Amino acid sequence: MEDQYLDAFIRESEEAITELNNSLLELESDPDDQEAMDSIFRTAHTLKGNFGAMGFEEASDLAHAIEDLLDEMRQGEMEVTPEIMDLVFAGVDDIEAIVNEIEEHGESTIETATMVEDIRTVIEEGAEAAGSESEASGDRSEDESVSDDEDSTTTTGGDTGDGDTVDVETVLEDTDVPEPDEGAVYHVGVDVGDGNMQGVDAMLAVEALVEELDVLATHPDRDAIEDGDFEETFSAFVAADDREDVRSALGGIGTIETSTVTEATAAVAAADSKPSEDDGAGSSSSGDGADSSVDEIKSVRVDVGQLDDLHGLVEQLVTSRIKLRRAVEDKSLDSANETLNELDKITASLQNTVMDMRLIPLRKVVGKFPRLVRDLSRDLGKEVEFTIEGEDIELDRTILTEISDPLMHILRNAVDHGIEAPTERERKGKPREGQIELRARRERDHVVIAVEDDGAGLDVDAIREQALESGIRSADELERMDDSAIYDLTFHPGFSTAEEVTDTSGRGVGMDVVHETVTQLDGSVNVESTPGEGTTVSLRLPVTMAIVKVLFVQVGDEQYGIPIKNVDEITAATESRTINGNEVIKHNDEIYPIIDLAESFDVPGETANGDGMLVRVRESERKVALHCDEVNSQEEVVVKPLEGILSGTPGLSGTAVLGDGNIVHILDVVTL
Repeated sequence: MEDQYLDAFIRESEEAITELNNSLLELESDPDDQEAMDSIFRTAHTLKGNFGAMGFEEASDLAHAIEDLLDEMRQGEMEVTPEIMDLVFAGVDDIEAIVNEIEEHGESTIETATMVEDIRTVIEEGAEAAGSESEASGDRSEDESVSDDEDSTTTTGGDTGDGDTVDVETVLEDTDVPEPDEGAVYHVGVDVGDGNMQGVDAMLAVEALVEELDVLATHPDRDAIEDGDFEETFSAFVAADDREDVRSALGGIGTIETSTVTEATAAVAAADSKPSEDDGAGSSSSGDGADSSVDEIKSVRVDVGQLDDLHGLVEQLVTSRIKLRRAVEDKSLDSANETLNELDKITASLQNTVMDMRLIPLRKVVGKFPRLVRDLSRDLGKEVEFTIEGEDIELDRTILTEISDPLMHILRNAVDHGIEAPTERERKGKPREGQIELRARRERDHVVIAVEDDGAGLDVDAIREQALESGIRSADELERMDDSAIYDLTFHPGFSTAEEVTDTSGRGVGMDVVHETVTQLDGSVNVESTPGEGTTVSLRLPVTMAIVKVLFVQVGDEQYGIPIKNVDEITAATESRTINGNEVIKHNDEIYPIIDLAESFDVPGETANGDGMLVRVRESERKVALHCDEVNSQEEVVVKPLEGILSGTPGLSGTAVLGDGNIVHILDVVTL
């Protein structure tokens, strides 16, 4: 199968699944919405046809079963009930897991027979059969399937029987499991009993497992297991051709008292497609228990007009290249200069066209969030109405990909910690149904995305108490901090006010990831909260990255760049005055403090231009003026964000390589 056809199939399937999920949510909220029902039926029919045409029969059979069930509801033969919707959503989740596996491996090993049977049973026996079926099939993780529809089994001394289903996704949150070259992946839960030498028994069990099976990973790691540092049981992920091979091997290991075997091929494949960082959650965050990360955006739709513009500019570029070469050969300086001016205009137009082509509507990312909020609120027993505004706002592809996880963290946190339980909301005089709104708006070269809830709000005293207990701030520091500064403490790594760790929250990882990601994108995060009324988390992000127009300034022996968009005015330093021992400049009856760049960055070298120059920053960015020795020039440069230990350095947003090969630091006037 040619890659181009497979890629087109995957992209179309992803869009269809998102559309199907959102239409199902509309139908669930209004069972009489005929337009939503028709849209659902059309999308399911398209998915069935596409899977069949591409030869993925398992997925086609499942889509066909879902289509038949939807047709029963469309014809009025079956009511739209929560149990039936859970079953349909579970089927869509399996389809999504199949698409993810096809993208990863070019084929899918996920079996759908059990899910198809569940759906057919409901069609034949009626809505009453949906309750038990949805419990069996609908509790799967949203973007992964633990199994190929097989329950886990328990092995005890060689005998097997039914065992409790193991939550493989929870284990995978903390375990990196490589996918095997061949065979399926099985999760093995091992119990070596309560002996006095548990560490030794565990060590012998692990060694036997390694001898008998292809062990891909363990949880916790092998050293911790051999030290007895685990609670009651430990886990191993093994590769094998079938379940019986694993059972047989376990039955022959004497130090293992009991064990469980669970199919985990799809779950491992889905986990491997996530970013490598831990996506747990804290008081101000949420974990991965409810959904997986949004995948990287790998395709964009381009307007034909933009392609025509691009083609025309390339033609001009080729023509100008020929003219420039002839001018150089003829040693005609005037002609070369004229051609270079043409090239400047062409490359500027080319840059703008390409940057516009990289812009993607926000809906590409937020389209999956309604389903996330729906499932999480049901799991937590809450009633939530989720609305989105401004989904047509466009952002650069790279930025849109990077902010998907931060937005997911914020939404999970709003559902888990923001919105109260229905009975508690009624007690407070609020509607049972909580409100969460995601809004996006454009502000010049930036986009502001805000997530607002009408929940309990942030507890300033609880945050202060936890910050003190965790040693994040001292009592004196906390006393001097206002509420806004206290809210910012929720971005500190490991911070959490959750009383217990759950699949959704309490690990203290989440909002720190939000802050770090947004900062790396040269953006900012702001939190506003009113106790009892709700919380708003706002992300301010650049529309696009990479090429920035910069003003170069000299400071001693070094050169720095200031983004032109941040500059309002350049004046001589003689305009400054001293007030209360601090240097300031006055503009329109406003006082602007002066930041000496040489002092801020401890720059070596002598001042080269008398009193120097002042660069006044736009008031919308920050009310300050920057003191430098001289202003050199302005130029468009490619800015690379700081990475590693330099990431988040106050006052610096990145670096740029000049035409002569020198590297220049680009200033971040907000954090300077």
